[in-house]
Amino acid sequence: MERINYTQSAQLLERAKKVLAGGVSSEFRKYNHPHAIFYTHGKGSRIYDVDGNEYLDFTLSQGPLILGHSHPHVLKSVSDYSETGQLFAGQHIKEIELAEKLAALIPSAALMRFCLDGSEAVQTAFRVARAKTGKQKFLRFEGHYHGWLDNVAWGISAPDVAALGAREAPVAHPWTAGLPDQSRNEFMILPWNDLALLEKTLAQHHHEIAGIITEPVMCNSSCIMPQAGFLEGVRALCDQYGIALIFDEVITGFRLSIGGAQQYFGITPDLSIFAKAMGSGYPISVIAGKKEWMHLIENAQVIHAGTMNSSNATIAAALATIEVLEQENPYDRMFALGNKLMQGLREAAARYHLPLLVQGPGPMFNTGFTGLEQVKDYRDTFTYDKTRLGKFIAGMHDRKIRIIGRGLWYISAAHTTADIEHAIATATEVMSGM
Repeated sequence: MERINYTQSAQLLERAKKVLAGGVSSEFRKYNHPHAIFYTHGKGSRIYDVDGNEYLDFTLSQGPLILGHSHPHVLKSVSDYSETGQLFAGQHIKEIELAEKLAALIPSAALMRFCLDGSEAVQTAFRVARAKTGKQKFLRFEGHYHGWLDNVAWGISAPDVAALGAREAPVAHPWTAGLPDQSRNEFMILPWNDLALLEKTLAQHHHEIAGIITEPVMCNSSCIMPQAGFLEGVRALCDQYGIALIFDEVITGFRLSIGGAQQYFGITPDLSIFAKAMGSGYPISVIAGKKEWMHLIENAQVIHAGTMNSSNATIAAALATIEVLEQENPYDRMFALGNKLMQGLREAAARYHLPLLVQGPGPMFNTGFTGLEQVKDYRDTFTYDKTRLGKFIAGMHDRKIRIIGRGLWYISAAHTTADIEHAIATATEVMSGM
């Protein structure tokens, strides 16, 4: 294998460390292989770094680039609309057009508000749920990521599975230093995919719970699909007890279908959060929901604000992205490519007797080394051999294929059958040396 050169990135990282804390502007950019990489441009399914390396990209910038890098319709729409102004601190026509389109596509989206990112949209949903129900706590699931703010920065990680405690009374560990102790008291947490335990917990504590928030597919930890009947059961329990069902569709939105996971699974939440793929890399999110919940924002009982919300560029990017998705309807193709890649990875692992688990719906999926035939919740992820996965990810990167370090792969509308076949061949080569 030809030795890949990272010299310029290494030099730029040392320069960056003098002015950027840790040399980066988001923590997990540190952990690329072999260190933070500096990029120059992207096009379609490829991204290029300062050392001239061309990578086949399955990270899609952590998910947003559903159309691939630098889609011409998105870039032209942003450029054209930005010429009319950047930000008006007032309304503009494309904001209405985007909202009308989302209302027609997303089952839960009777009313909505635009935000800048998923983290603040999640907090808006909590505020609405508390105001409508008069209850204060929300219920979350272990390993689910709902942004980096204080009251959701618990239960995302743990030193080992034993530290999580009993399933019936989990211990939620802080994700970071600096969290206020009282933020732990804002929620209850449970293992995911355990409907019986959820039923038992709500029977005792439903009078405290304003909302249940869940990723419809547990994308941030091993791309775990919901067990048969689980999401339906959560919906029924929320109806029974007057609890808001909140779908965090930051990843699943516009990726499983143009109407999100709620359309894909046929389950309509009360409130939903969309971001990432919605804007093709531009900073936009939306809190959307049924009118009986969103009317609290409508009549200003719940305040939602933000100077930068619905800027010209971000709205134009989202509208253009959805226009392309409607026109091209790439979903059958993305599912087919994803499943072809998943099966190729399984076959390569079997050839070399490696315990590689590949799971997920197809447009996104996870790879990890474990003896389990299926990972069903966050606790199961502790069976993964992280050292072996690290070697696999590094081997792929040194052969110019970029994958998210925790084993998550994304498929875009820009990927081709040739890209998939190349990724399978490269993975086979890497696994032959493992």
